[in-house]
Amino acid sequence: MGTITKALDLLTFFSVRRPEIGLSEFVRLASRDKATVHRYLTELAECGFLEQNSKSRGYRLGPAILRLYGVREATSPLRSVLRDLVSEMADEIGELVHVSILQGSQLSPVLHADPRQHGTQVAFDESVMLPLHATASGLAILSFGPQSLRERVLKGPLERFTSATMTDPDALRARIAVFRDRGIAWLEQGFDDEVASQAGPIFGPEGDVIGVVAIAVPTARASDEKCAGMSEVLHKWMSRMSHAVGGTLPASYVQKADANG
Repeated sequence: MGTITKALDLLTFFSVRRPEIGLSEFVRLASRDKATVHRYLTELAECGFLEQNSKSRGYRLGPAILRLYGVREATSPLRSVLRDLVSEMADEIGELVHVSILQGSQLSPVLHADPRQHGTQVAFDESVMLPLHATASGLAILSFGPQSLRERVLKGPLERFTSATMTDPDALRARIAVFRDRGIAWLEQGFDDEVASQAGPIFGPEGDVIGVVAIAVPTARASDEKCAGMSEVLHKWMSRMSHAVGGTLPASYVQKADANG
Protein backbone atom coordinates (compact mmCIF):
# COMPACT_ATOMS: atom_id res chain seq x y z
CA MET A 1 0.00 0.00 0.00
CA GLY A 2 1.07 3.60 -0.64
CA THR A 3 1.58 6.12 2.14
CA ILE A 4 -1.84 7.74 1.70
CA THR A 5 -3.56 4.35 1.66
CA LYS A 6 -1.72 3.27 4.81
CA ALA A 7 -2.78 6.45 6.60
CA LEU A 8 -6.42 6.29 5.52
CA ASP A 9 -6.51 2.58 6.34
CA LEU A 10 -6.27 3.55 10.03
CA LEU A 11 -9.79 4.96 9.78
CA THR A 12 -11.19 1.47 9.10
CA PHE A 13 -10.41 0.39 12.68
CA PHE A 14 -13.15 2.62 14.11
CA SER A 15 -16.52 1.07 14.88
CA VAL A 16 -19.54 1.62 17.09
CA ARG A 17 -17.90 -0.62 19.67
CA ARG A 18 -14.54 1.13 19.23
CA PRO A 19 -15.26 4.84 18.69
CA GLU A 20 -11.96 6.01 20.22
CA ILE A 21 -8.52 4.49 19.73
CA GLY A 22 -5.23 5.36 21.38
CA LEU A 23 -1.78 5.40 19.78
CA SER A 24 -0.66 2.10 21.32
CA GLU A 25 -3.83 0.33 20.18
CA PHE A 26 -3.41 1.73 16.66
CA VAL A 27 0.14 0.35 16.61
CA ARG A 28 -1.14 -3.08 17.62
CA LEU A 29 -4.08 -3.06 15.18
CA ALA A 30 -2.05 -1.81 12.22
CA SER A 31 1.07 -3.88 13.01
CA ARG A 32 3.29 -0.88 12.23
CA ASP A 33 5.96 0.98 14.15
CA LYS A 34 4.93 3.63 16.64
CA ALA A 35 6.69 6.57 14.97
CA THR A 36 5.06 5.90 11.60
CA VAL A 37 1.59 5.44 13.07
CA HIS A 38 1.96 8.63 15.12
CA ARG A 39 2.93 10.55 11.99
CA TYR A 40 -0.12 9.23 10.14
CA LEU A 41 -2.42 10.12 13.03
CA THR A 42 -1.00 13.62 13.29
CA GLU A 43 -1.51 14.27 9.58
CA LEU A 44 -5.05 12.84 9.64
CA ALA A 45 -5.88 15.08 12.59
CA GLU A 46 -4.44 18.15 10.85
CA CYS A 47 -6.71 17.43 7.86
CA GLY A 48 -9.77 16.99 10.08
CA PHE A 49 -10.24 13.28 9.50
CA LEU A 50 -9.43 12.65 13.16
CA GLU A 51 -9.59 14.62 16.36
CA GLN A 52 -7.84 13.88 19.64
CA ASN A 53 -9.56 13.69 23.00
CA SER A 54 -7.67 16.16 25.17
CA LYS A 55 -8.25 14.08 28.30
CA SER A 56 -7.80 10.47 27.18
CA ARG A 57 -5.42 11.35 24.28
CA GLY A 58 -7.33 8.82 22.18
CA TYR A 59 -8.37 9.57 18.62
CA ARG A 60 -11.90 9.65 17.19
CA LEU A 61 -13.33 10.47 13.79
CA GLY A 62 -13.12 14.16 12.98
CA PRO A 63 -15.35 16.83 11.43
CA ALA A 64 -14.02 16.30 7.88
CA ILE A 65 -15.84 12.96 7.83
CA LEU A 66 -19.15 14.71 8.49
CA ARG A 67 -18.49 17.34 5.83
CA LEU A 68 -17.61 14.78 3.18
CA TYR A 69 -20.58 12.62 4.13
CA GLY A 70 -22.81 15.66 3.66
CA VAL A 71 -21.34 16.30 0.20
CA ARG A 72 -21.73 12.66 -0.81
CA GLU A 73 -25.32 12.40 0.38
CA ALA A 74 -26.28 15.72 -1.22
CA THR A 75 -24.82 14.83 -4.62
CA SER A 76 -25.22 11.03 -4.69
CA PRO A 77 -27.92 10.31 -2.13
CA LEU A 78 -28.28 6.76 -0.90
CA ARG A 79 -29.16 6.66 2.77
CA SER A 80 -31.84 9.32 2.52
CA VAL A 81 -33.33 7.69 -0.58
CA LEU A 82 -33.32 4.10 0.70
CA ARG A 83 -33.90 4.48 4.44
CA ASP A 84 -37.71 4.22 4.32
CA LEU A 85 -37.61 1.42 1.73
CA VAL A 86 -35.23 -0.63 3.84
CA SER A 87 -37.49 -0.21 6.86
CA GLU A 88 -40.62 -1.17 4.90
CA MET A 89 -38.86 -4.22 3.45
CA ALA A 90 -37.73 -5.31 6.92
CA ASP A 91 -41.27 -4.95 8.25
CA GLU A 92 -42.66 -7.04 5.39
CA ILE A 93 -40.26 -9.96 5.78
CA GLY A 94 -39.97 -9.58 9.55
CA GLU A 95 -36.17 -9.89 9.46
CA LEU A 96 -33.06 -7.74 9.34
CA VAL A 97 -32.42 -6.01 6.00
CA HIS A 98 -29.21 -4.21 5.09
CA VAL A 99 -27.77 -2.33 2.10
CA SER A 100 -24.08 -2.14 1.24
CA ILE A 101 -21.91 -0.60 -1.48
CA LEU A 102 -18.60 -1.67 -2.93
CA GLN A 103 -15.43 -0.22 -1.42
CA GLY A 104 -12.33 -1.64 -3.03
CA SER A 105 -12.52 -5.41 -2.64
CA GLN A 106 -14.96 -5.31 0.28
CA LEU A 107 -18.48 -4.13 0.96
CA SER A 108 -19.18 -1.09 3.10
CA PRO A 109 -22.57 -1.25 4.88
CA VAL A 110 -24.73 1.83 4.32
CA LEU A 111 -27.80 1.24 6.49
CA HIS A 112 -29.93 -1.49 8.00
CA ALA A 113 -33.28 -2.04 9.68
CA ASP A 114 -34.55 -4.78 11.98
CA PRO A 115 -38.23 -4.90 13.01
CA ARG A 116 -37.31 -7.15 15.98
CA GLN A 117 -40.34 -9.36 15.56
CA HIS A 118 -38.55 -12.37 17.03
CA GLY A 119 -36.82 -13.20 20.26
CA THR A 120 -33.57 -13.94 18.43
CA GLN A 121 -32.10 -11.40 16.01
CA VAL A 122 -29.02 -11.15 13.84
CA ALA A 123 -26.42 -8.80 15.30
CA PHE A 124 -25.36 -6.31 12.63
CA ASP A 125 -22.67 -3.63 12.90
CA GLU A 126 -22.63 -1.09 10.05
CA SER A 127 -18.98 -0.34 10.76
CA VAL A 128 -17.83 -3.88 9.91
CA MET A 129 -16.65 -4.35 6.32
CA LEU A 130 -18.05 -7.42 4.54
CA PRO A 131 -15.86 -9.80 2.50
CA LEU A 132 -16.98 -10.49 -1.04
CA HIS A 133 -16.36 -14.25 -1.08
CA ALA A 134 -17.87 -15.09 2.31
CA THR A 135 -21.20 -13.23 2.40
CA ALA A 136 -24.37 -13.39 0.32
CA SER A 137 -24.02 -9.65 -0.28
CA GLY A 138 -20.49 -10.07 -1.53
CA LEU A 139 -21.39 -12.99 -3.77
CA ALA A 140 -24.23 -10.94 -5.26
CA ILE A 141 -21.68 -8.26 -6.18
CA LEU A 142 -19.33 -10.87 -7.65
CA SER A 143 -22.22 -12.42 -9.58
CA PHE A 144 -23.55 -9.24 -11.19
CA GLY A 145 -20.63 -6.83 -10.98
CA PRO A 146 -17.61 -6.45 -13.28
CA GLN A 147 -15.80 -9.61 -14.34
CA SER A 148 -12.49 -7.90 -13.57
CA LEU A 149 -13.54 -7.54 -9.92
CA ARG A 150 -14.64 -11.17 -9.78
CA GLU A 151 -11.34 -12.46 -11.15
CA ARG A 152 -9.27 -10.21 -8.91
CA VAL A 153 -11.10 -11.41 -5.78
CA LEU A 154 -11.04 -15.07 -6.74
CA LYS A 155 -7.27 -14.95 -7.26
CA GLY A 156 -7.10 -14.58 -3.49
CA PRO A 157 -6.13 -14.70 -0.84
CA LEU A 158 -9.56 -15.90 0.37
CA GLU A 159 -9.83 -15.74 4.14
CA ARG A 160 -11.70 -18.46 6.03
CA PHE A 161 -14.12 -17.04 8.63
CA THR A 162 -16.01 -20.22 9.54
CA SER A 163 -15.71 -23.91 8.77
CA ALA A 164 -18.29 -23.35 5.99
CA THR A 165 -16.49 -20.45 4.28
CA MET A 166 -15.80 -21.29 0.64
CA THR A 167 -12.17 -20.60 -0.25
CA ASP A 168 -11.84 -22.70 -3.40
CA PRO A 169 -11.99 -20.39 -6.47
CA ASP A 170 -13.51 -23.04 -8.74
CA ALA A 171 -16.26 -23.84 -6.23
CA LEU A 172 -17.00 -20.14 -5.92
CA ARG A 173 -17.16 -19.71 -9.70
CA ALA A 174 -19.67 -22.58 -9.92
CA ARG A 175 -21.80 -21.04 -7.17
CA ILE A 176 -21.64 -17.62 -8.82
CA ALA A 177 -22.86 -19.11 -12.11
CA VAL A 178 -25.92 -20.45 -10.28
CA PHE A 179 -26.56 -17.09 -8.67
CA ARG A 180 -26.36 -15.30 -12.01
CA ASP A 181 -29.08 -17.58 -13.36
CA ARG A 182 -31.28 -17.24 -10.28
CA GLY A 183 -30.92 -13.48 -9.94
CA ILE A 184 -29.96 -13.54 -6.27
CA ALA A 185 -27.24 -15.01 -4.06
CA TRP A 186 -27.66 -17.01 -0.89
CA LEU A 187 -25.24 -18.27 1.72
CA GLU A 188 -25.39 -19.94 5.12
CA GLN A 189 -22.68 -19.74 7.78
CA GLY A 190 -20.09 -18.31 5.40
CA PHE A 191 -19.20 -15.28 7.54
CA ASP A 192 -21.03 -16.09 10.77
CA ASP A 193 -21.86 -19.59 12.05
CA GLU A 194 -25.32 -18.47 13.12
CA VAL A 195 -26.47 -16.46 10.09
CA ALA A 196 -28.08 -17.33 6.75
CA SER A 197 -28.54 -14.60 4.12
CA GLN A 198 -29.92 -13.85 0.69
CA ALA A 199 -28.90 -10.83 -1.37
CA GLY A 200 -29.64 -9.17 -4.68
CA PRO A 201 -28.07 -6.34 -6.71
CA ILE A 202 -29.20 -2.73 -6.84
CA PHE A 203 -28.68 -1.27 -10.31
CA GLY A 204 -27.84 2.37 -11.00
CA PRO A 205 -28.72 4.74 -13.86
CA GLU A 206 -26.03 3.31 -16.13
CA GLY A 207 -27.29 -0.24 -15.67
CA ASP A 208 -24.35 -1.25 -13.51
CA VAL A 209 -24.48 -2.63 -9.98
CA ILE A 210 -24.02 0.15 -7.44
CA GLY A 211 -24.93 -1.79 -4.32
CA VAL A 212 -26.66 -4.79 -2.85
CA VAL A 213 -29.61 -5.39 -0.54
CA ALA A 214 -29.68 -8.43 1.74
CA ILE A 215 -31.90 -10.22 4.22
CA ALA A 216 -30.18 -11.93 7.15
CA VAL A 217 -31.78 -14.47 9.50
CA PRO A 218 -30.52 -16.74 12.27
CA THR A 219 -29.78 -20.18 10.78
CA ALA A 220 -32.30 -21.71 13.17
CA ARG A 221 -35.06 -19.75 11.38
CA ALA A 222 -33.85 -20.43 7.83
CA SER A 223 -36.52 -22.98 6.92
CA ASP A 224 -37.42 -23.75 3.30
CA GLU A 225 -40.59 -21.70 3.71
CA LYS A 226 -38.69 -18.75 5.18
CA CYS A 227 -36.05 -18.84 2.43
CA ALA A 228 -38.73 -18.94 -0.29
CA GLY A 229 -40.40 -15.91 1.27
CA MET A 230 -37.06 -14.09 1.47
CA SER A 231 -36.44 -14.66 -2.24
CA GLU A 232 -39.86 -13.33 -3.21
CA VAL A 233 -39.51 -10.21 -1.08
CA LEU A 234 -35.94 -9.63 -2.25
CA HIS A 235 -36.85 -9.68 -5.95
CA LYS A 236 -39.60 -7.14 -5.36
CA TRP A 237 -37.65 -4.70 -3.23
CA MET A 238 -34.37 -4.72 -5.12
CA SER A 239 -36.33 -3.54 -8.16
CA ARG A 240 -37.93 -0.75 -6.13
CA MET A 241 -34.57 0.27 -4.69
CA SER A 242 -32.98 0.35 -8.14
CA HIS A 243 -35.78 2.67 -9.33
CA ALA A 244 -35.34 4.82 -6.21
CA VAL A 245 -31.70 5.54 -7.07
CA GLY A 246 -32.55 6.30 -10.69
CA GLY A 247 -31.74 2.88 -12.09
CA THR A 248 -33.62 -0.09 -13.45
CA LEU A 249 -33.09 -3.82 -13.69
CA PRO A 250 -31.39 -4.71 -17.01
CA ALA A 251 -33.59 -6.67 -19.44
CA SER A 252 -31.13 -9.57 -19.40
CA TYR A 253 -31.38 -9.77 -15.62
CA VAL A 254 -35.20 -9.67 -15.62
CA GLN A 255 -35.41 -12.39 -18.28
CA LYS A 256 -33.17 -14.76 -16.34
CA ALA A 257 -34.97 -14.07 -13.08
CA ASP A 258 -38.37 -14.67 -14.65
CA ALA A 259 -37.21 -17.88 -16.32
CA ASN A 260 -36.03 -19.27 -12.99
CA GLY A 261 -39.10 -18.21 -11.02
